[in-house]
Amino acid sequence: MRILGIDFGGKRIGVAVGETDHHVATPRSQIEATGTLRLDAVKIVEIATKEEATLVVLGTPVVGSEETKMSRICRMLGAEIEKLGVPVAFVDESLTSVQAEAALSNREWTAATVKKHLDSEAACQILERYFGN
Repeated sequence: MRILGIDFGGKRIGVAVGETDHHVATPRSQIEATGTLRLDAVKIVEIATKEEATLVVLGTPVVGSEETKMSRICRMLGAEIEKLGVPVAFVDESLTSVQAEAALSNREWTAATVKKHLDSEAACQILERYFGN
């Protein structure tokens, strides 16, 4: 089964595609956030359809027992995606950007190139958590 991993941010949305049979995640080009959850959900569902993904795995920040503003926003985005007919699973995204930056720092890229790929690499980290790796 193919699934879509999402690292949601106010400016950029990281995207990755995963294969549940092999527990492999591959980054895709990040997309710009529109500033409207409904429009972002439409973009995400369009990508899921193009990639033939049957599930969206959305990274959501978890901080103790309190729900943060960003975790509420991610849950609302998830509800919008589900309204468009694609099921959503939530995964704790804590420190995925740090892990992504560490993974990308091993490459001989400029800081600008790392920034361009960071959100989609974080989406890969989210899928790997979903897979249990």
